Amino acid sequence: MSTTTAPTTAPRPVRRPRLVAGHILAWAYGALLLIPLYYLLVSAFKPNIEIFDKPFALPTGLSLKNFASAWERASLGTALSNSILITASAALLTLALAIPASYALARSRGRLGTAIERLFSMGFLIPGFAALVPTVLLAIALGMFQTRLFVILFMPATALPLSVVLLTQFMRTVPAELEESAVLDGANRWMVLKEIYLPIAMPGIATVTILNVLNFWNEYLFTLILGGPNPNVRTAQVALPTLVSQTSTDYGVLAAGTLLTLLPVYIAYILLSRQMENALLQGAVKG
Repeated sequence: MSTTTAPTTAPRPVRRPRLVAGHILAWAYGALLLIPLYYLLVSAFKPNIEIFDKPFALPTGLSLKNFASAWERASLGTALSNSILITASAALLTLALAIPASYALARSRGRLGTAIERLFSMGFLIPGFAALVPTVLLAIALGMFQTRLFVILFMPATALPLSVVLLTQFMRTVPAELEESAVLDGANRWMVLKEIYLPIAMPGIATVTILNVLNFWNEYLFTLILGGPNPNVRTAQVALPTLVSQTSTDYGVLAAGTLLTLLPVYIAYILLSRQMENALLQGAVKG
């Protein structure tokens, strides 16, 4: 007596309308972000007449005349060098101050550590404009008004609250057993920080670095006032508006100058984006 079994059918994939709608919205949002970048890119190779006549059309040629004009008229070579110097120096100084502070706060379990951490968090409540006048008076008193050095020393003060709060949370994820084992093996506190905490907290350090680099590079008001309009001191963000005229503005030259000031930021983001993605993924899978 033979028995027959009913043929098994493969389960049909379950359609998820919400997931499909989410993908559509994500691609639509990405397209909306690309439109201004596309307009900026094609405008950098066009004269004014072509920009107003056919704003979204491809340029008729790929002449670098607009880039050369923007580079010369706004002294972008010096301005970009100043921006790179100020941004890199301020970002490194911020990390040099924030990493040891975060390490100490992550290991602290007493009331004093909690009070200091809350003090750093209160830094978010202070608007930047409130510190503008006292900062200018301090720069004048120190004889460092409208100098690159004072801007470099000032920038980390604006970034320390966020940097310390974020890095403290990342360093608290380090298991206490690793630190105890290292101490038993004879490692001092600096070796524990270097060999254990820094590698584990590297995604958080990359995240903080990207955020600080973007903030430092795009800062305009403080760099304008504290650095001044001197072409030898001013940054790219201060030099770029000099391409705008009240009577006539060459928008192709302005677009080319804008692209030149955006390029270093994109390079920095490409170099550190993988670490930032790892930090976001780690935060998503915890708990």
